[in-house]
Amino acid sequence: MRTSLATTTTYVATKNAGKLAEMRAIFAGSPLDLHTYPQYADVAEGETRYTDNALLKARALASQLREAHLEAAVLSDDSGIEVAGMDGRPGVLSARYAGEDATWERRLQCMLDEVDGVVGEGRAGRFVCVMALVLPGGEEFVATGTVDGSIALEPHGAGGFGYDPIFFHAPSGRTFAELTAQEKNAVSHRRRAADALLAALAARG
Repeated sequence: MRTSLATTTTYVATKNAGKLAEMRAIFAGSPLDLHTYPQYADVAEGETRYTDNALLKARALASQLREAHLEAAVLSDDSGIEVAGMDGRPGVLSARYAGEDATWERRLQCMLDEVDGVVGEGRAGRFVCVMALVLPGGEEFVATGTVDGSIALEPHGAGGFGYDPIFFHAPSGRTFAELTAQEKNAVSHRRRAADALLAALAARG
């Protein structure tokens, strides 16, 4: 069964407040009206593919909503940072880099230590985001967005979250943490994944 492109109540499968705020800003004005679901129970994520994890989270929350007799769409994402000098790591393990219980300060320092002395292309990195949308009728959509950058020599900026303080975005001349929310949301991997997702949703007719 197809769901129309009229405004659709959509629950986001995340407990990350920073990510939720970004997604709300990015999807503002779209047919997806984003909300949180306080009872959302995290699922154990895999270690190989962003797409698998995004769909895993979306399907888990969709099942939880059905059990609660709520009819709504579900949006999830899985994202990570890939660094050339680290053979593309940490990738899907970005949130678990340096250990499950590591602080973000610890993760940033571990990454800086790992690329210490690395120059040029070895410091190249990119953010990857895969978004998954499950509509009330069961239709599923998946879209990917990426943004290229490099690993800074040290953290800069107080905005954003996660790896933003050490992700240098050359076109802006600043790290993601130094950009305003509006600036970051205009160029980020989540913006690009969201645009692709909304385009796929609109193209289905």
